[in-house]
Amino acid sequence: MEQYHEEEAMPVSPTGQYFNSSTLCIYIIGVLELKVAFDESQAMPLLQRLFLPINPRFSSIMVEDERGNKQWKKVPVNLKDHISIPLFPNFMSKQSYDKYFADYLSKIATENLPQDRPLWEVHIVNYPTSSATSSIIFKLHHALGDGYSLMGALISCLQRADHPNLPLSFPSLKPSKSVNENFLGKFSSLMSFAYNTVVDLWWGIMKSSVIEDDETPIRSGFKGGKSRPIAISTTEFSLDQIKLIKSRLGVTINDVITGIIFHGTRLYMQEINDKSKVANSTALVLLNTRNVEGYQSVDDMLNAKAKGPWGNHFTFLHVPIPKLENGRISNPLGFIWEAHNIIKRKKQSSVVPLTGMLLDIESKIKGYEAVAKHIHGTLSRSSMVITNLIGPSQPMSLANHPVKGLYFTLAGGPESLVISIMSYMGVLRVALKTEKHFIDEHKLNSCIKCAFETTLKAALEFSQETKT
Repeated sequence: MEQYHEEEAMPVSPTGQYFNSSTLCIYIIGVLELKVAFDESQAMPLLQRLFLPINPRFSSIMVEDERGNKQWKKVPVNLKDHISIPLFPNFMSKQSYDKYFADYLSKIATENLPQDRPLWEVHIVNYPTSSATSSIIFKLHHALGDGYSLMGALISCLQRADHPNLPLSFPSLKPSKSVNENFLGKFSSLMSFAYNTVVDLWWGIMKSSVIEDDETPIRSGFKGGKSRPIAISTTEFSLDQIKLIKSRLGVTINDVITGIIFHGTRLYMQEINDKSKVANSTALVLLNTRNVEGYQSVDDMLNAKAKGPWGNHFTFLHVPIPKLENGRISNPLGFIWEAHNIIKRKKQSSVVPLTGMLLDIESKIKGYEAVAKHIHGTLSRSSMVITNLIGPSQPMSLANHPVKGLYFTLAGGPESLVISIMSYMGVLRVALKTEKHFIDEHKLNSCIKCAFETTLKAALEFSQETKT
């Protein structure tokens, strides 16, 4: 076996090893929509000057040392190997290019990247669609970092379109101020914390190893080894209207988004199979575990003492999808309150660090392949994955190419449905990655829109006195 000197290699994080194994190969797909055609001659200079210097991992491959531990090994990068420019028929309508683009995006999302070169690639689609004049697709292996890291890297390559010399800013994520409690209140909170930890830890272990969700219109239960074809579609909502619902109900933006998605998903399940509206279904909600607001600069992320360090720093919560049945939950606002109560309770436990500790122990005893299999089981036994990122409030540009919109999704996992949410310039973009020929993505998008409209209407008619 080839020997690698210590100064030439960096250890791959445990999560990086789990996500690049024989069981799991997870990718982050980001789409940058531009208002103008992209100057293809700028692609290689921009990658060389802006992208590669961000992190050594973008110029490294994953190798194993003598003891089987994975390392990042720096290698020369041939940028031509990482840039693809597809050719579609000329002089087509935007609607036709919508179809070509969607098929191309779905195709590249399911293809594995070669392991003998750095684990990323860029696709330049210089054809006008209904959403953009041109689009740039970034495909990055999750082993390189999580969505926070990779979005921070992407944003570091962009600048404000209106004031290039000013930094980009992001919607505030400041949490609500905590209320001082008396002794009895603190004791009660401590007991609740301990109880929630035990219950959530046990439930998480069972969901990851034994208990499966019901097979429904959003979970095929497919157990084959090969990846299935996928479709990627998007819809969008006004962030101001989401904030209005948030302020009316006294919850968080994440509560509102999660509740609307849960409601829309149950409406879709009911339309396809009425019995599935009360089926046992679980969402894995991904949470950033960094103690930081907004994005840090790439230099700050790479600092050993950073509050928001580079890498994979996230966890997932098992959140039961509320059932669409008669009573309180049939009210669209009930889905938001249910999501709020469940997520709040799960956050009031130490299940997140304990889960990480259990995975570390399993990795040391059985190896990273066993943990990858464990995570694969967690994903496959659940019905959907929900993840979100915040984007800038101001318009951006890439080398004087104005950015009209952006969104992302995850690919490579066994789940039938991934819902990814991202904000940009007051718009909330919701991307659906669905199992092709199983989930009707157009009907699901329509149901989520319906859930949003009924929730907004109910919130406008809501008064605090009517809350049950």
